[in-house]
Amino acid sequence: QVQLVESGGGLVQAGGSLRLSCTASGGTFSRYSMGWFRQAPGKERDFVAAITWLGGRTYDTDSVKGRFTISRDNAKNTVYLQMNSLKPDDTAVYSCAAVYGGVTIMRDPNVYTYWGQGTQVTVSS
Repeated sequence: QVQLVESGGGLVQAGGSLRLSCTASGGTFSRYSMGWFRQAPGKERDFVAAITWLGGRTYDTDSVKGRFTISRDNAKNTVYLQMNSLKPDDTAVYSCAAVYGGVTIMRDPNVYTYWGQGTQVTVSS
């Protein structure tokens, strides 16, 4: 059983930056592919970014193109989401997710086995 705990959310002005962290426990982190998703009030959960256990990255280019960067530190069992040039539309609860090994469609939330509780990101205009 893998537990995921997100941190780093908060309130930031438009144009600002935040770095989210997701720390895993209970499994061999280096063998898990990781994803970040977000859900705004009244909306469906959306894919943001993912990184495979081999380090390959995928982004939702339409919404986060050039602004967000996903990375991982296997020594710290942690995946990060660096968010720059934040916009009010980025306001949401951000959750990380994990799946063992590699999967074909990283943006599909149904392929992930484990989920964190989420961290709130609020961007003021």
